[in-house]
Amino acid sequence: MTETSIPADADSVVQPRPAVGRLPKYVAGKPPVDVPGLESFKLSSNENPLGPVPAVMDVLRTAADIHRYPDAGSTRLCAALGEFLDVPAADIVPGAGSLGALNQILAAFAGQNDNGVQDEVIYAWRSFEAYPICVGLAGAKSVQVPVREDGSHDLPAMAAAVTDKTKVVLLCTPNNPTGPALGAVETEDFILSVPRDVVIVIDEAYQEFVRAGDAVNGVDLYRKYPNVMVLRTFSKAHGLAGLRVGYSLSQPEITQYVRAAATPFAVSGIGESAAIASMENYSQVVERVQSLVDERDRVMAGLKDLGWDIPDAQGNFVWLPLGRNTQEFAALAQSQALSLRAFGDDGVRVSIGEVAANSRFLEICASYTKEPRRS
Repeated sequence: MTETSIPADADSVVQPRPAVGRLPKYVAGKPPVDVPGLESFKLSSNENPLGPVPAVMDVLRTAADIHRYPDAGSTRLCAALGEFLDVPAADIVPGAGSLGALNQILAAFAGQNDNGVQDEVIYAWRSFEAYPICVGLAGAKSVQVPVREDGSHDLPAMAAAVTDKTKVVLLCTPNNPTGPALGAVETEDFILSVPRDVVIVIDEAYQEFVRAGDAVNGVDLYRKYPNVMVLRTFSKAHGLAGLRVGYSLSQPEITQYVRAAATPFAVSGIGESAAIASMENYSQVVERVQSLVDERDRVMAGLKDLGWDIPDAQGNFVWLPLGRNTQEFAALAQSQALSLRAFGDDGVRVSIGEVAANSRFLEICASYTKEPRRS
């Protein structure tokens, strides 16, 4: 048989959809480099350095059915979450982390229509780095509304950005990477100002770390408004980042469509059992979270004592609006065996980690004399 060679011209090269070529690249937090004489710490991915509670580790050690497919609907998880949150289990749709759950929402409600017109998805910026990627892959158009100078959502500006093409609004609270949480009153005012056929997603990946007295609780608003959805995850507070367990919560009018777009077997059986065990031992989760909140408050106080002008921190991270000094500062930290998450020329996000890591971070800040110190 004679082999036929195909010319390697431009027309013969496999190409993705145009939308894929326009997507920004997701940049995961890098591990620290080894520095002689220093213990390395990773503060770049908002991971829980304390890990899961002991009962979860027991589940992982005794797991023996990984050769079987999990329950496609994660029925036990939904039942446990329903009891935990005091909501109907049928209102919960599991996903592979809150990101997987978000992709299911976008698949159901935002994309390119049969007439070729793109739906619009509004979100604050800078916010969660995956938003523009998820929106673009869904075929929809991103509408980014700049955050205020203090890193918070500009809700009036977001409301003004709503058009007849708007299908979904994403509210990230606390906002990743800048840190402030949305207030309950301002969020409800926003919901009331938006048409009722627009899906409003309250992304609460870091909800357990919030201590602001006026902060919104998405579950309260989901109960009141049929177009409000809540995203939550077991990755952060529960320390299950590697198991990918998240979920969305919405009333039946919305849930029916999200479930139709959901990925089968998105949550593994091990992940389901681990999440249930964590909820059953939630008092221990709360203790671990509070220890990280205490460390966050120590770091924030230390930065303020140094004269650093930074946004309020309500997640398990702090934001340094370093501007043009972003990459320089991240490199300085890397030279001291700390990996931080640098975002272009906007700033650096620093996860709250081990006590020693946080202390070294403060020492680096004390030696750094450029912005964002107050003048």
